[in-house]
Amino acid sequence: MAGRRNDGVLAVWAETQRQEQRREEARWRAQAAEQRRREREEREAQRAAARGEREALRAYQQSREAEALRQTAELDGKVQELRGLLAAGLGRAAFSPQALLAPRALPPFEPGRLGEPVPMPDQAHYQVPPPDPVQARNPGVRQQYEQYLAQARARFEQDWYAAQAAEADRQRRLAEYHGQYLDWVAQHRRQDEERATRTQELLRRLRSGEPAAVQEYFTAVLYASAGWPEGFPHRLVAAWEASTRQLVVNWELPGADVVPAAARVRYVKSDDREAEVARPATERKALYREVLAQSALRVVTELFRADADGLLASVVLNGFVHGIDPATGREAERFLSTVTVDRPEFAGLALDRVAAVECFQGLGGVLSARPERLDEVRPDRLPETVGGSLAGQGGEDEPDLFAMDPIEFEELIAELFRLRGFRVMTTARSGDAGVDVVAEDLDPVTGGRIVIQAKRYRSTVSPTAVRDLDSTVRHHGAIKGILVTTAGFGPGSYEYIRNKPLTLVSGPELVELLAEQGLRGRLGDGAGAGGAGTGAAARAGGGGSADDAHRSADRSPRGASAGAGDAEPEDRPTSVRLSWQSRTAGGDAVELDVSAFLCAGGRVVSDEHFVFFNNPQDPDGAVRLHPTRSKPGEPVREAELSLHLGRLAAHVDEVAVTVSTEEEEPPALPLGYVHGLAVATAFGPGAAGPERWTATTAGVPDTALVIGSFHRTGGGWQFTPAGAAVAGGLAGLAQRWGVAVE
Repeated sequence: MAGRRNDGVLAVWAETQRQEQRREEARWRAQAAEQRRREREEREAQRAAARGEREALRAYQQSREAEALRQTAELDGKVQELRGLLAAGLGRAAFSPQALLAPRALPPFEPGRLGEPVPMPDQAHYQVPPPDPVQARNPGVRQQYEQYLAQARARFEQDWYAAQAAEADRQRRLAEYHGQYLDWVAQHRRQDEERATRTQELLRRLRSGEPAAVQEYFTAVLYASAGWPEGFPHRLVAAWEASTRQLVVNWELPGADVVPAAARVRYVKSDDREAEVARPATERKALYREVLAQSALRVVTELFRADADGLLASVVLNGFVHGIDPATGREAERFLSTVTVDRPEFAGLALDRVAAVECFQGLGGVLSARPERLDEVRPDRLPETVGGSLAGQGGEDEPDLFAMDPIEFEELIAELFRLRGFRVMTTARSGDAGVDVVAEDLDPVTGGRIVIQAKRYRSTVSPTAVRDLDSTVRHHGAIKGILVTTAGFGPGSYEYIRNKPLTLVSGPELVELLAEQGLRGRLGDGAGAGGAGTGAAARAGGGGSADDAHRSADRSPRGASAGAGDAEPEDRPTSVRLSWQSRTAGGDAVELDVSAFLCAGGRVVSDEHFVFFNNPQDPDGAVRLHPTRSKPGEPVREAELSLHLGRLAAHVDEVAVTVSTEEEEPPALPLGYVHGLAVATAFGPGAAGPERWTATTAGVPDTALVIGSFHRTGGGWQFTPAGAAVAGGLAGLAQRWGVAVE
């Protein structure tokens, strides 16, 4: 979808609105995850108490049934939200250009723990009870009592002066923090004034019908549109034709997976598990077509309602999704809907009473007959046929972290940690060597200063930079150091930070953290959480920043010849890819669950170090399970584990790789039904073993198999195939390595 990105004052405003929406969605997701965690812990406690007790067992089963009903209600709620997509849009107030002139609502000053005065010591707690009057006649007793009094008085004075010093320090820090808040408010107010001035000028251009202003206005309004279901895309491109007063818009639609595949969840008492009941394919298809039609009607409604000056005579709206073009095999935009709407005709509709699909088609719209298969329609008109420039918003035009201004990048990192609850200031303009961002955890028990370095590298960060961070932490008396980069780290860096108060954040991890807080950023051409661009081509591209030059100096402190010896291989993970036939000769489906156990001394380190479909990575992110996928046109399934072995804790001495037949519909098929189970390995630094291995499953009656294990050997890891069958499926594997099984 070609076109220039909208970068005017309204684009900035729209991006601010979208960031706030993303942050709100992230807060809801975090709250829902916390609620599910508490409910899961409660069920586990009930299960533990229910062993051998009939009434307790009944209560536990009732709680599991209630949980299944709750999940079913969530599915029903999602469907109702999709069915009410148009009604929700009609219920929202029409956008007014005056909203652009309103100053942003800024949060009030929240001092947190700094707002709580340090408690002063109570002298009553330092009183020494006098001796008995008879004993007081004894000079020795009297002398000892006076010594106790003097000691108590000294302790009180010491504690009082310490509390006074702490209170003075609190007030100093509070005043400093409040001053930073006032500066922040003043900065935002100045920005508001500047934005209002620029907006007034843009509205003047808008009323005069200037094409660039019209395009900027309507693309910003749509991009900032709120109240859509979570996860709905907002990517669009538009062009305006002044002679016909027609706006042509390409609007991204959600994929077919927006409709829940499950209709309900039921609890199976015999197996103590939850099973999803599939939603009929015809229902999913019909609901998806309804979503597409409602989305189109809602977008056209928002455009006309936002057009207070009557600029738009008609709107052409083309809805597209990203999918595979069967002619080329490449990902492309697939148009699933198109409609041309004249303003008078649309104004005559009672949209609160229409059937969306029938209304859309009654307007002359064309809807894909099989949108779930990405069958295309021919758009009425495309923005690029209008002539002149295009205006776009959203999607792949997220800011490139590699190309970002260094100070802007540090400000982005500061905002990330500010949104995560820290008091934050940047040092870019103060010249504080070795520190880019200073964050402070205000918790009086565990809190303290955290120094953060932000490096826009394109290749693996040298261990020298990590060692420098360690020195900086000690120099500043900080409790922790964090090194954030757009690239990655090698095994040597992860080995160095072990048991140190240091944290390393790689490029893909940074993109994920930004998205969690509603912030945006991509890594070069690989938008989103893709690769960090650390390959040889990226290194040779010549587009490095000033940070890249500094990194080169770090890696070659003694000249070119010495630099080669310092270079560290990239943090390339070891991968284990498994493939198998997905159907037997009799037509029965055979699915395998791949799992890994991170062990010390023959037992899993903790339940969180059991990596499987419900826990796709360990707490350190060293071992990750990637989703099972199918090969197009072939009855073959694949799954993959990626292992950053250098990140594993020192006490982890084994990583066992296993498979088990899926138990969604009992009884699980034995491994004897599995055909062509093959293992292909690609070893990263410090790992070795056979690159291919075929498991023998013929005639095996059990439902689980140990594929092999990575064992720590000196400074590296050795993968050894096993092929040992285990009874009891996934539960049997878990029990073998000591995982707590319900």
